[in-house]
Amino acid sequence: MEEPGIRQRKKAAPGSANGYETGSEAKSGVAFPKVYVLLAAVLVLALYNFSALVKGPLNQFLGAHTRHLPGVRTNYVPIFTADEAKRDAVVEAFKHAWLAYVERDAMGDDEYHPISHAGSNLTEAGGIGYTVVDSIDTMIIMGLEDEYQRARAWVADKLSFERDGNFNTFETTIRVLGGLLTAFHLSGEDPVFLEKAQELGTRILPVFETESGLPLSLINLALREGVPDRDTNGYISTAEASTLQLEFRYLAYLTDEDTYWEKAENVMAVLRASAMPSGLASIFIDPKSGNYRTSPIRLGSRGDSYYEYLLKQYLQTNQTELVYREMYETAMTGIHTHLVKRGLSSQLLYIAELNPERTQNGELGWRLTPKQDHLVCFLGGSLMLGATTSGALVHNVSIPPRIDELTDQGERDWLTGVELINTCMATHDTQTGLAPEIAHFRIVGDGVDNSVAPADWYIKGARPDAPPPFDARYILRPETVESIFIAFRLTGDPKYRDYGWAIFQAIEKHCRIPTGGYASVINVDQVPVEYDDKMETFLMSETLKYLYLLFADSSILPLNEYVFNTEAHPLPVFHPTIRTGFS
Repeated sequence: MEEPGIRQRKKAAPGSANGYETGSEAKSGVAFPKVYVLLAAVLVLALYNFSALVKGPLNQFLGAHTRHLPGVRTNYVPIFTADEAKRDAVVEAFKHAWLAYVERDAMGDDEYHPISHAGSNLTEAGGIGYTVVDSIDTMIIMGLEDEYQRARAWVADKLSFERDGNFNTFETTIRVLGGLLTAFHLSGEDPVFLEKAQELGTRILPVFETESGLPLSLINLALREGVPDRDTNGYISTAEASTLQLEFRYLAYLTDEDTYWEKAENVMAVLRASAMPSGLASIFIDPKSGNYRTSPIRLGSRGDSYYEYLLKQYLQTNQTELVYREMYETAMTGIHTHLVKRGLSSQLLYIAELNPERTQNGELGWRLTPKQDHLVCFLGGSLMLGATTSGALVHNVSIPPRIDELTDQGERDWLTGVELINTCMATHDTQTGLAPEIAHFRIVGDGVDNSVAPADWYIKGARPDAPPPFDARYILRPETVESIFIAFRLTGDPKYRDYGWAIFQAIEKHCRIPTGGYASVINVDQVPVEYDDKMETFLMSETLKYLYLLFADSSILPLNEYVFNTEAHPLPVFHPTIRTGFS
C-alpha cells in the first residue's frame, strides 16, 4: 500500500537554556543547598510541561523568528460578533421550512414532502416525530418561541413510542434521543423532555443484548426487541454501533442510571479489542463475535461517525478519558498514512477509500478508490477541532492557534483539515453551486475521457443528455457547513462566513419551494433543477442550525462547553459521576 507523503514541520532549534558552570560556582567539597536543587528540578519540570507557554514569549523577547502556522491567514481581523442580516436570513429559511411542515397537516409525521404537501412515517405502525424532535433545539437556539411552544406541546401530548415497527437504532438515537436530551438542557431542564428521553432510551436498550454486546441495527419500540438487519446479513455498520455513546452517556449522567453508560461504553471496548493495527475500521462488524468483517474502509457512509465520536467522547467528559484520545490519534495517523491523497491537476487533498478484493492467488488485497462522499466533509472541521484539543500543548489554544501551541500531530491535522474544507468547497463548483453526493478524483491511468470529465474531480456516470447518476444529487446535507462553522469558531476568519453564505444562497435559489419547504436536487449540474420530493429532517436540525451559528455571535454554544452530536444536537461538557471501567 503506497503511503502518501505527510507534511512534517521542520523541528525548531531547541529553545532550552544551557547552564554553564564556572570555577567559582563549582567549588569542590561545598554541599549545594537541597532547596536550590529542588527549586531547579521544579523549574525544569515546569519548562518541560509548559514549554509552549514559555517558548512564544521567550522567542519574542529574544527576537527569534516564530514560524507561522500553515492554514492560518495573517491578513485578516478575526470576527466574533453576529452578522445580523445573514443570521436573520437563515432564521427566515427555517421558518419557511417549519411552517410548511406544520401547516400542511404533516405535524408529527417523521418526514415531509414539500412538493406533494404531505408527510410520511418510517413504519406502518406510525411515526415517532422525527422532524419535530429533531428541530426543537434549533427553535430554542434561534429564539422562535411560538414555534417552540407548538413543538413542545406535541411532544408532551402526542409523542408515543408504542409503535410496533422496526426503527433504525442509530437514526432514532441521534435524532430523537439526542433531540430530546438537548431540548431538556436548552429549555432550562423542562422535565417533559427528560421523561420522554428516558423512556426512549430504556426501550432501545434491548438492542445491546447480543453475544458481544454490540447493538443490533433495528429496534421494535413497542415490543422492546432488537432486530437484525436482513439487508446486511445481520452484520452491523461500524458507524451505527459507535455513534450512540454521546447520547447514552449523557442520559446516564442525567438519570444516575449507569446501565445506559455501561452498554454504550462496552461497544467501544469491543471495538478497541478488535482494532486493526492501522487504527482504521472496516464498515461492518459481526454482532456475535464482535470482530470486524472484511469490508470497505472509508469515512463515508457506515464509517464516518465512528471517527467523529472518538474525538467527541474525549471532549464530552472534559478530556478526562484518555482512552478515546489514544484511539482518536491512532485513527487519524491511519487516515494520513493510508487514505489522504491528492488529485492530479489542482492537487486537491481528498480522503480515498480502501476496498477489499481477492488476488488471482486468492489472497486478500486492498484497492484504493479515489472516491469521496459528501459525508466525509465533516472531517475537515473535526480535524481542526482535534488539533486544538487532543493535539494541543496548552489547555486554552489561541484563536487562531499559534504553531507553538500544537504538537506535530496537531499541526498535521490542522493543515489537513484546512485543505479538506477547501476541497469540499471546490466540489460546490457546479451549475447550481451545490455539491454532489459523491465526487471522484482524477488519478493517473484512470481511463476517464478528458473531454467528458474535468481535470481535478468529476461526478461518475454523468453524461450529457443522459439520466443523472445517484452521485449527482444534493439532499440538503450539512457536512460542509458543519466544518465551516467549526473552522470559523477556531479562527474568526471571515472567509468561512463567505463560504457559508455562498452555500446558503445556492440552497435558497435551487432548493426552496415557493409554497413552503425545501426539496432535494436530483442533479447539481443541471439548471433549472429537477426536484426529489423530500425534505430531510437534517435540514432543520443540522444545515440551518450550523449556518445560523456561523453568523451568530460566537459566544452562543462555545465549542469548549458543548459537543455537537452527529445530528448537530449540542450536549454540554460534563465530568462523569461514575468510574468508567473502560477508561
